[in-house]
Amino acid sequence: MPAHSKHHAAGFSRKDRVNEQVRRELAELIRTELKDPRVGMVSLTEVEVTPDYAHAKVYFSTLAGDDKLPEIMHGLKKAAGFLRRELGRRIRIHTIPELHFVHDMSLERGADLSRLIDEANRLHGEDADGAEPNEGPASE
Repeated sequence: MPAHSKHHAAGFSRKDRVNEQVRRELAELIRTELKDPRVGMVSLTEVEVTPDYAHAKVYFSTLAGDDKLPEIMHGLKKAAGFLRRELGRRIRIHTIPELHFVHDMSLERGADLSRLIDEANRLHGEDADGAEPNEGPASE
């Protein structure tokens, strides 16, 4: 039995490794090589490389406000060619994918969602004070 097959059992394929490696290298490049203050505050959450390695969706989140998003996107798009060239120097894959940056809303959405849930619970609590909970064994 080949030694590398245990990785597949854990669901960690070559594709996952490439995605993770691209994410790590890009994060490092953005942190150390880009002198663009617009993109200084981004965090890369995930990278999805297409099976043919032609394209990579690079998901990023930022704690900068929504008003800064167009500037950040512009900065990332401007840097894409440079980042792709540098990636080619650092990663040994036959095709260096074209980078497409996608704003990952999950962090912000998570905060919005918990606010909405709190709000719903508060409103529901005002209505449901006298209600009996329906959980527990049904009485025979």
